[in-house]
This record gives sequence, structure tokens and C-alpha cells, in this order.
Amino acid sequence: MTRGNDLRDFLSSRRAALAPEQVGLPSPSTARRVKGLRREEVAALAGVSVHYYVKLEQGRAGNVSDQVADAVARALRLDEIESRYFRSLLHTGTDRGPTPVTARPRPALQSMIRAMDVPAIIHGPHLEVLDINHAGKALLDDFDAMPVAERNTARWMFLNPRARIVYRDWAEIAADVVAVLRNSAGAGENEVLSRIVGDLSMHSAEFAAMWADYRISEHQHGIKRFYHEAVGDMRLNWQTLHLPDSHGQTIIIYSADTGSPSEDKLRLLANWTASNAPTPPDRARTN
Repeated sequence: MTRGNDLRDFLSSRRAALAPEQVGLPSPSTARRVKGLRREEVAALAGVSVHYYVKLEQGRAGNVSDQVADAVARALRLDEIESRYFRSLLHTGTDRGPTPVTARPRPALQSMIRAMDVPAIIHGPHLEVLDINHAGKALLDDFDAMPVAERNTARWMFLNPRARIVYRDWAEIAADVVAVLRNSAGAGENEVLSRIVGDLSMHSAEFAAMWADYRISEHQHGIKRFYHEAVGDMRLNWQTLHLPDSHGQTIIIYSADTGSPSEDKLRLLANWTASNAPTPPDRARTN
């Protein structure tokens, strides 16, 4: 992953996603060789020369002003998340030095999620599973029992058959996971992310196709449908907490609407597993 390639691929994908009529341009009278907008059309919409836009898309434009970045973002109809990702690519240098190692979660955070009766999971910046409580293991999977290299939500989603059982809407959730992982690439070249993406692309054609779509997303909040063999179907809310000064770590907490059948099922699942929850292993251990 290099700055120039990432910027080119991202802008090309956004151009391909827009039809001329969506941006107020006349519909083409003849069939185009490629779908979406042409470079010269984006340049005209952004108010820059075609030569400059080509250099920008190739990552050769040098320092890009905020005014030009805003104009290109408007021309390509980028949303807030996509605009931030675009700017991160513009401001990424090519000489980044060694990839920082993901820090372990603070012991206080681990104690906090283990005290919860609802599922909770601590993620690293590239969806590494840094810790998960007993209810989370019951709902999703026992990540503590996996080798350290396999403790990653994206890897689990595509390479572990259980993910397709747990998530009723697997294809939709999997695409969102890829979009979140793609967003984590905004910081530029990264050995950890490159290794994750390379491994998944080699072993999962579905991942490779979704990665090529270049969707960008963030873990925020929403509703997901789950299935567990012991209690059946559940409809759960999820909320992401972004942790300051924690090297990109987040906590995702799952809960059910008060008084709903899913709340009863989730409580039953948590109570059923709590008495059998093993002592958490030392997460510094490697397998």
C-alpha cells in the first residue's frame, strides 16, 4: 500500500460510482468504455485543470490546498467519512518509518468490560480483538482460545464458518467490516494492515471483491441480527466507544431494547455462560 496507489484507487472508485446525470451533466449519447465520470469531468466540476487533476489522482500533485481538496470532495460527492479518508491520503508522507505496535488495552478497560453482563469487545486499530468478556464470547466466539494471529474480527468474519451462523445478515455485516478495515488504511502504508489484507485476499475471494469496492466506513452504532444455538434469534443494538489516547482502540458494546424478547434471551445467555467463564488468560501470551 503506497500513498499514490491508494489515492489513485480511491478517487478512481469514486469516479466510477457516479453517473454524469447524478452531478448535473448531460447523459452520454454513446456508450462509454468505462463506467462513471471521466477525469476531465471531475476536473471541470472541481474547477481545476485536467492536467492538475490527473496529477492529483496519481498522487503527484504535492501540497494540495484545502480549497482544492474541498472542491474535489464536492465534485465526487464524498460524504464526511470519505472526505476525512481522502484528506488522510493527501497528507500522508511516503517515508513513514516502522509501523507502530498496537498497544495492549489498559487493565482498567479490561476490568470494566469483564464486569459487564452484556457483550463487549475491545478492538485495536485494524480490528484486532484485544479483549472480550464472557458474554461477548458467548454471543460471538471464544477469541481467547484462538492463536494470537487469528484474533481479528475481519479474519474471523471471512475465514471462520461460525461468523456466518452468528450473523443473520452476514453479507451486509461482512461488507461493513471491510469498509471499516479500509478506513483504517487512511494513515498510509502499514505493515500490520498489509499483512491482514494480503492474507485475507489470498484465502477469501469474497473479501478480495469487497476490498476492491473501496467502501469507507466507521464503527459507530446500529442494530444487528444475531443467532445463538441456545437462545435462537436476537436483535441487538451496538454502540462503539472511541477511546482517546489509546492508539486507535475502541470498545463495542451490545445490548437489547428494554423489555424485548431479545433482552430476555441476552440475559439468559449471559447468565448461562457467566458461571462457566474461565479465568481470563494472559493476553501477552503467544500461541
